[in-house]
Amino acid sequence: MSESKPVLPPEWNDPDLPEWTDEMFDTAEYAVAGKVIRPATGYLGPNGVVRGRPPARDRAKQQVTLRLDPDVLERFRADGPGWQSRINEALRKVVGL
Repeated sequence: MSESKPVLPPEWNDPDLPEWTDEMFDTAEYAVAGKVIRPATGYLGPNGVVRGRPPARDRAKQQVTLRLDPDVLERFRADGPGWQSRINEALRKVVGL
């Protein structure tokens, strides 16, 4: 006897939604009446692409508020995206890390 796939609600019958693969069903969370029966084993997006930020290496960065002189901030922003990471790298060099 073959195992049947879950039936999606009619409101999900949208032609723009990707067709679910067996792998997507295997990794998805399974819940009944709001109670999780089987937790998700990972995120797998359309076409097998994992989205989002990569997991933190050894420890997550902390968000802080820092006041900088306008000319310093302008100089780092002038090089484009990634200016916050460049400031972090500069600070690590100064403190010897």
